[in-house]
Formats: sequence, C-alpha cells, structure tokens
Amino acid sequence: MIYRYTVVIERDEDGMYIAVCPALPGCYTQGRTFQEALDHIRDAIALHLRARQDLGEPIPIETAIEEVEVVLETPSRPAG
Repeated sequence: MIYRYTVVIERDEDGMYIAVCPALPGCYTQGRTFQEALDHIRDAIALHLRARQDLGEPIPIETAIEEVEVVLETPSRPAG
C-alpha cells in the first residue's frame, strides 16, 4: 500500500536540516542537506509505519492538508 504524508523540513541555526512528519508523532530526523533530510524522513516514516503494523496499531491516514497565510503588519515605532 502507498501512503502519503506531509513533511516539514527546516534549517536550524547550525545549518542542519530537520525533517518532521506531523501526522506521525515522534517521527523526525535530520540531514546535512535538504535532500539527505528528505531521504532520511522517508526511511523514518517507513520504519514508523512498519513498527505500528507489527504492534497491530492503526496507521494514521492524512485526510486534509491546508496552507494558511498570515500577514503581520510592521509594528510602528514610538516617536522619539
């Protein structure tokens, strides 16, 4: 069976890429490059799903993905 999950990849202050799969709590990894982090999270997701399967736990299915746009106004500076 094929599963699809959203992953979030961010770069930390040390330059490492951190990859997280929000639908699978505790499923995260890192890499020196974006591609390495992406490859690692793919492996981590597969291991996570296999472990759930072996334990007889349900495999979460992501049903909706939505991006939210937020606009922040630049704060005004006090005169002085």
